[in-house]
Amino acid sequence: MLIHPDRLFPIEPAAREVARRLYEGIRDLPIVSPHGHTDPRWYAENEPFPDPATLFVIPDHYIFRMLYSQGVSLEDLGIPTRDGGPVERDPRAIWRRFAAHYHLFRGTPTRAWLDHTFATLFGFTERLCADNADVYYDRIDAALRTPEFRPRALFERFRIEAIATTESPLDPLKYHEIIRQSGWGGRVVTAYRPDPVVDPEFEGFRENLARFGEITGCDTATWSGYLEAHRKRRAFFRTYGATSTDHGHPTARTADLSRADAEALFRRVSTGEVGPEDAELFRAQMLTEMAAMSVEDGMVMQIHPGSFRNHNDAIFGRFGRDMGADIPTGTDYVRALKPLLDRFGNERNFTLILFTLDETSYSRELAPLAGHYPALKLGPAWWFFDAPEGMRRFRELTTETAGFYNTVGFNDDTRAYLSIPARHDVARRVDCAFLSQLVTTHRLGEDEAHEVAYDLAYRLAKEAYKL
Repeated sequence: MLIHPDRLFPIEPAAREVARRLYEGIRDLPIVSPHGHTDPRWYAENEPFPDPATLFVIPDHYIFRMLYSQGVSLEDLGIPTRDGGPVERDPRAIWRRFAAHYHLFRGTPTRAWLDHTFATLFGFTERLCADNADVYYDRIDAALRTPEFRPRALFERFRIEAIATTESPLDPLKYHEIIRQSGWGGRVVTAYRPDPVVDPEFEGFRENLARFGEITGCDTATWSGYLEAHRKRRAFFRTYGATSTDHGHPTARTADLSRADAEALFRRVSTGEVGPEDAELFRAQMLTEMAAMSVEDGMVMQIHPGSFRNHNDAIFGRFGRDMGADIPTGTDYVRALKPLLDRFGNERNFTLILFTLDETSYSRELAPLAGHYPALKLGPAWWFFDAPEGMRRFRELTTETAGFYNTVGFNDDTRAYLSIPARHDVARRVDCAFLSQLVTTHRLGEDEAHEVAYDLAYRLAKEAYKL
């Protein structure tokens, strides 16, 4: 048996029975995936995935970062380089390397997601290893050639009710247009991720500003024209279903400058040499500006701070962004968010969803903030803590202060399409296990636990993200 039916449930018999009952009530609920990085081209073109390595290994930094840490080169895993240099082109060879190192994932959430996928989608009962690598490859490869494994068919098989992709303001959203014109009924929406035009330290920032102006017809050399470009682009994204914005800043710092000071700051970052303090202050001001726009247009705002992105200079130089070298940092929220919250924290028609890579902030900062300000909600355990123990700690450290209803359920935040059902299943099992402990210690009625399990698995995400 590759996956056990009681995985992630409590050991204690009474709690395990409660967890089983809770899980049975929610296991087949539709998936609402309000934030992630799947490719809209998949749904637009609905072409077969090319091979197992291209589907599972090459796009998934959870996989290749672990292999890289153990001495496997990214070139040997087929990861394309910026300069088009030589990399492994044989997908079977890539898959064999992955299989030979599968033991590295013992105890990790990646292992749980992969085993779930291998068992439920492809019928495997034996663990992947070097000896059965070709058996795995051939069965998966054959399945991918069938209509049942096309992206749209999998969307329906996974019972995805809605999924959001994430695009830059510079993206023309042509694949979302193709989806719309196709008449297919799957709900795939975009989300507005303005980092390339709000972060002065983003590579090509000034060129991005110029392109931003060309796309919108606004004078992005001026502060007022720049802000108007954002408003226009946000409106354009909303025509393709966008209900949210997303901001991946190094910190959660916000600012509320006077118009004159904001204009002067914009002139400095858009025309002169940008120092770290000006870059940070501009990002801080733009979080507050984005909040103001969200109050105007109703888009939900997400902040994903606390990542030292592209930490490995050599890897960034050779392969670019998102190569598994983004490392968590400590993050302050109480002081950092105060300028924004002073203006908008009490707005009941504004939702700001906070994520963190700093677990020490859960009970000290995030839960008390979300437990007070009407505008704030807590996003789920994210990235390095998107794991059973991380999810459990999240519930333990936030529920007593913020409750369940100042959180937004679960989102999978993935590029790995076939892992979506596995990730949601893990979250549902962990939440049922947590609730079972409340029931068996007589802190929650089982009838209430069933309602909470439903809310965490489905309703909260759907309502928080206006989907």
